[in-house]
Amino acid sequence: MEPAFTDQYLWTGDNVRLHYRDYAGGGEGRPALLCLPGLTRNCRDFEALASRLAPRFRVITPSFRGRGDSGYARDPLTYVPLTYLQDMGLLLDTAKADKVVIIGTSLGGLIGLLLDVTQRQRIAGLVLNDVGPDMNPEGLARIRAGLGKGGNWPSWLTAARDIARRQAAIYPGWSLQQWLAHAKRLCRVSRAGPIVWDYDPEIAAPLNLPHGNDQLDLWLALDSFQGRPLLSIRGALSDILLADTQARMADRMPGLAAVTVPRVGHAPTLEEPEAMAALERYLAQFAV
Repeated sequence: MEPAFTDQYLWTGDNVRLHYRDYAGGGEGRPALLCLPGLTRNCRDFEALASRLAPRFRVITPSFRGRGDSGYARDPLTYVPLTYLQDMGLLLDTAKADKVVIIGTSLGGLIGLLLDVTQRQRIAGLVLNDVGPDMNPEGLARIRAGLGKGGNWPSWLTAARDIARRQAAIYPGWSLQQWLAHAKRLCRVSRAGPIVWDYDPEIAAPLNLPHGNDQLDLWLALDSFQGRPLLSIRGALSDILLADTQARMADRMPGLAAVTVPRVGHAPTLEEPEAMAALERYLAQFAV
C-alpha cells in the first residue's frame, strides 16, 4: 500500500497556483525531503521514491509553474530560475518546512543549488541527479530541440511507443510496461481527448531570447555546500552531466559522494538499484 499524500496548493504573487504533494507520514525530527523535477517534468516523477521514503521522512514533491497540476503563467518570461526560486521559497514557508534535504533532477538540481543562496538556513543537504555546475551544450541543444514536439496521441499505448522511439538511447532495454508508466508521468489526457505533454509549451520562451541559453556560473554555488552532505548521481550514458564534470565536482568537494548508474542517460529515475542504494546510504545520516 502506497503512503498517502495530500494535494496542496498555494498562490504566488503573480497569481499562479502552485501544486505540491505532501507525504507527511514519517520523519519526526528529521529534515523533510524536497524533491524538485526536471524542465518538462512534474511531481509524479517522484511517486516511487516518495512511496519508499515517506515512512521515514516527510516528502514534498512540487510541480514547477507550467507543469503538472500547477497553473500556467500568463507571462511566459517568468519561466526562469529566479521565479522558480521565489516560488520554492514561498512553498517552503507555506509548508512550514524548516529544514530540508533537496533531491533535484536536472533543472531541479540547479534550483536546489541556487536556493541555498536565499534559504541556506533551511538546507541540510543536496542530491544532484544528473546535473552539475557545467552542462554539456550538445545535450542542452537536444533538450531544447525536443521541447513541445510530438503529443496529440490517441492512446496511452501510442504515446508510450512514440516516447520510447524518441528516448530509446536514454533508457535502453526498458519494457513496454516501463514506457507506459513513464508516459503517464510525462503526459496527461487533454480536454479535447488526445494525450499531450503535461507542461506549458511556453516554458521554452525564455530560451529563445538573446542570451537565453547562457549558463550561469554555478561552481561558486557548489562551493557554498562545503561542510554539508552532497550526493551526485550520474547516468553513465548522460549527455548533460559528463564524467569529467562529475570528477571535477568530487575533486572540488572532498565530502561529495559520486555514483554512476549504468545503462541510463539523462536522467536516472532514481528507481535503479544503484541510485536507490546511493540514496539509502546518503539519507542514513539524516535518519538518526
